[in-house]
Amino acid sequence: TSRAKAAEAREAVASGAIRIAVFTIVAAGGQTMRNAMQRHLIGTLGTVGATHVRFLFGLPFAMVFLALLLAVTGESLPTLNAGAFAWTAAGAIGQMAATALMLASMRDRSFVVTIAYTKTEPIQVALFGVVMLSDRVTLPLAVAIIMATAGVLVVSWPKRLAEGEVWSWRPAIMGMGAGGLFAIAAVGFRGGIIAMEAPSFLIGASATLVLGLCIQTATMSAYLLACNRAALIAIFRAWRLSMFAGFMGAFASQLWFFAFAIESAARVRTLALVEIFFAQLVSRNLFGQRLSLREGGGIALLVVGVILLFAG
Repeated sequence: TSRAKAAEAREAVASGAIRIAVFTIVAAGGQTMRNAMQRHLIGTLGTVGATHVRFLFGLPFAMVFLALLLAVTGESLPTLNAGAFAWTAAGAIGQMAATALMLASMRDRSFVVTIAYTKTEPIQVALFGVVMLSDRVTLPLAVAIIMATAGVLVVSWPKRLAEGEVWSWRPAIMGMGAGGLFAIAAVGFRGGIIAMEAPSFLIGASATLVLGLCIQTATMSAYLLACNRAALIAIFRAWRLSMFAGFMGAFASQLWFFAFAIESAARVRTLALVEIFFAQLVSRNLFGQRLSLREGGGIALLVVGVILLFAG
């Protein structure tokens, strides 16, 4: 009997790991497509307008996803409580603020250096998860987070360093601040899912996503209405491309939230670093760029980190 129970426990752990991996990897692919579309829209909508597309046009799709899940499962919509709203609002605001800081850092330094700063997020996710959600970070998990993050930093590091480029404090503080806010956003959304007290993790994740997008859409729409109505009008004029970006954003976010519902934010966001492989594919196919020895070493660190992540 004890052996049977142990076997069942191992099967449950394996099944959970597979689900997390599938949710995260597919979400990373969808996020890459969304980012590519948003980059294309920057030329016509501006940075703020292109950013808002993922919220404004993602919300209807997220609502459809939730409605379909409710219809298929026959479960009821969870009642919104103060805890779920507070956690989700913290995640939504943190995500918007993180994006603003990241873009501000890019004004002073190159894209790749800024991304390197923000990729400190997994370590910060683990720390915030421990403090705010009592997530348990084991030694293997800590080593995995450090190795995977180090791999991304090595891959992202500039080939040539101009004097003062990397260690100028202002962009460094903004970039790492963006990483910290992205970490807060991940923990906030996971906290919102837990506090939602939904009948299943699927409904809890979907309801939290809809709530978060409602907060973000209302906030950014009010800002653009007050400060940049031209950008808001341009978003609706480019509705075809915007709708595709919104769909991919909602689709990717739906899977991120599913993963957050069944695993700690630290583990999910560290596994999400596999997104760099998708970026490398796009870079190689579009620009004919090949991996250098340094970049190959960084990706090897990332792979080892991800393996250790699940071993821990």
